[in-house]
Amino acid sequence: MSKSLKIAIPKGSLQEPTVELFAKAGYEIYVSSRGYRPTSNDPELDIYLIRAQEIGRYLGQGFIDCGITGLDWASEGGADLVDFAELPYSRATARPTRWVLVVPEDSPIQKPQDLEGKRIATEGVGITQRYLDKLGIKAEVEFSWGATEVKVPDLVDAIVDVTETGSSLKANRLRIVDTLLTSFPHFYSSQAAAADPWKREKMERISLLLKSALCARDKVGLKMNLPANRLNEMLAKLPSLRRPTISPLSEEGWVAVETVIDEILVRDMIPDLKNLGAEGIIEYPLNKLVL
Repeated sequence: MSKSLKIAIPKGSLQEPTVELFAKAGYEIYVSSRGYRPTSNDPELDIYLIRAQEIGRYLGQGFIDCGITGLDWASEGGADLVDFAELPYSRATARPTRWVLVVPEDSPIQKPQDLEGKRIATEGVGITQRYLDKLGIKAEVEFSWGATEVKVPDLVDAIVDVTETGSSLKANRLRIVDTLLTSFPHFYSSQAAAADPWKREKMERISLLLKSALCARDKVGLKMNLPANRLNEMLAKLPSLRRPTISPLSEEGWVAVETVIDEILVRDMIPDLKNLGAEGIIEYPLNKLVL
């Protein structure tokens, strides 16, 4: 009997970047326009497409083995999960998601303590209630099904909402009072799956490849041939993840150099390398970088 790993991919705003990340890691995931059971080029993966808000609960209940969901939603559900890796990516940028306490620009609320006796709307009721409890603030917290930004100030005094850049809040003339939580997606598993030797090894492999794909983000490989007598000058100019690989060429007095650098540096680096006498300069993309 073939073995399989039940894995959940977040449906919604994180779906596309998550599928792209898995592809970089070597796992092609095929999602149909109306289906909730994607397929993959790895026959051992049994994939579910589930809202990020629900993945933690299904993991805690043992219905799925592992999945990608945010630290925020995992903490919201309160399930006892095994955290294999933090994965620093998000729906629009490389910044973490922030859960922020928000009021209208002209609100008299200036600090969290001003919420005493007030009403707050949010999708993250547990996150908000724990925040208030920690500060000793008594306020009414109500669940919001969405469009939370439009509820202040007519329906509630404040909201707790999710943002990456804050631009949408500013556009709606809202002001951030405090940050409750910052969150990246994590690769979680259930306790039962982590205790299974085959599943644990499979999840550790997936975790390694996902992290290596993220490490390669915004980095490129760079290789060139260089006169050996200019090597020290080049090393002084060339930032690298590790010391570059240097190999002698068949032609005496020349060496081959290969390294990994941030992609944004290449535009300034290549002309400098050319001025040092480098030839055959090649820049190439990276899918994975295992540290």
